[in-house]
Amino acid sequence: MLIDTHCHLDAAEFDADRDLIASSALQQGVSKIVIPAVARNNFDAVLEICLQHKHCAYALGIHPMFVDNSAIDDVDMLRAYVQANNPVAIGEIGLDYFVYKPSINPANIERQVFFFTEQLKIAKQHQLPVLLHVRNAVDDVLKYLRKHQVVGGIAHAFNGSFQQAEQFIQLGFKLGFGGAMTYSRALKIRELAEKLPLESIVLETDSPDIPPEWLGQGGRNTPLELPGIAQVLADIRRENVSEVVDITGANALNILPKLVDLCTSPNVLH
Repeated sequence: MLIDTHCHLDAAEFDADRDLIASSALQQGVSKIVIPAVARNNFDAVLEICLQHKHCAYALGIHPMFVDNSAIDDVDMLRAYVQANNPVAIGEIGLDYFVYKPSINPANIERQVFFFTEQLKIAKQHQLPVLLHVRNAVDDVLKYLRKHQVVGGIAHAFNGSFQQAEQFIQLGFKLGFGGAMTYSRALKIRELAEKLPLESIVLETDSPDIPPEWLGQGGRNTPLELPGIAQVLADIRRENVSEVVDITGANALNILPKLVDLCTSPNVLH
């Protein structure tokens, strides 16, 4: 089963053809698409897309790159949305030390940590997995995961070391691989994709971002590229693509168990 575990189908880049992309992906075999929110102001948009397209599932969260434009009481609103609805995960949440460096932006980092840890508490309370954004902050993310002990989740667009990958796996996480893996020069990511247990890997596009090599850096990524991404993973591992699709799909269902039932209608709060 092909499952896109990370796709921002609510992004403005899809305003002209969102419904067509969603339906075309389903026709091409992408059976489920997970759409994570990134801020309070797009919770409703994510929910509405998933109401219209039953193969789409929503996660709710506040992205670390949006914390400066988020109010502290947005955490309370997230808690209310989670209580009223049935998200498959809390996400996209995490830490980003690539854009905001601790030595230069300490106030922002403190705010990121606040939002991250509060959302981990919500995930733990509701026994929900988390969808993690991790850039140049793997060790700190692992530190907070050990402290708050959520049920697991996905380290989206994983780009850490093999040892860090093992630590995520020990904490009950799967690792997301997508467009970045398709570049022949991405030696580190491709080595991880080859050597990590297939049972620890899930597929994603991160649409409209991180386009695969065949689209070029300026191309718009979509869930329609997921079959090609699966084929690249199979080629790297020298395995049959159908087996890769079956196992990564099973991994996604295992780590996001609510994906098996996408028919629950969300209750939009205002």
